[in-house]
Amino acid sequence: MSITEAIIVAAWIISTIFSLTWLLSLKLNNFSFVDIAWAYGLAVIAPLYAWGGAGHGMRQSIALSIACIWSLRLGTYLLLRIKRHHPHEDVRYTVLREKWKDSLAKNFFWFFQAQALLILLLSAPILLACWNPGPQLAVIEIIGVVVWAIGIVGEAISDAQMNAFKSDATNKGKVCQVGLWRYSRHPNYFFEFVVWLGFWLFACGSPWGWVTVYAPALILYFLLRVTGIPLTEECAVKSKGDTYREYQRTTSAFVPWLPKK
Repeated sequence: MSITEAIIVAAWIISTIFSLTWLLSLKLNNFSFVDIAWAYGLAVIAPLYAWGGAGHGMRQSIALSIACIWSLRLGTYLLLRIKRHHPHEDVRYTVLREKWKDSLAKNFFWFFQAQALLILLLSAPILLACWNPGPQLAVIEIIGVVVWAIGIVGEAISDAQMNAFKSDATNKGKVCQVGLWRYSRHPNYFFEFVVWLGFWLFACGSPWGWVTVYAPALILYFLLRVTGIPLTEECAVKSKGDTYREYQRTTSAFVPWLPKK
């Protein structure tokens, strides 16, 4: 299989998955399911790259492993969270419902397909690594795996700490400031970016891998400017008021750092 054929097949598969997810979302009246499809998407197309790639077997195995571990962990976490809250929908999609109410189904269909295109673009670091025939791992690839591991562990710890906080009924209405959340208002987002930085560094050991720098850059842009911090903090201020404003004053928004007094 050529690299072009792999991209075409992956695009068809991922587009089909998001189309089916769109139909399911319409049936259940909950568009939050797009997040699950997005997270699991990489675990669907990464095996195709590893199977069809002409690269070195060890590198392919590592690329497949880091892609699937990230994808399955995040996808399962989101699946369980959305299952707990269903039929309540993520506030992002409630806002879009109001904005797109005149052509709801059509607009969400193309929104879902845009998410499919995004995960296809973000899979490029894994794609290029699977076509790299080099017999030995480069130092930059090893560094990339280490950075990825720091990100995946940090994100898992952040999610676990937030889940534990929310599971305690006495914390209802309070701001989580335990563990990593004491040093960053969004440690999960920070370590998500670290994961994608690791993907890119791993890809830099392959020809043209450096070009995929757009992958962590896109993730960073969405987290800092679009659907990540801005909307999350807007909702937090509305629900927690001055308590959250004080948290904003004393705690780093993104990069973990010592809180201000």
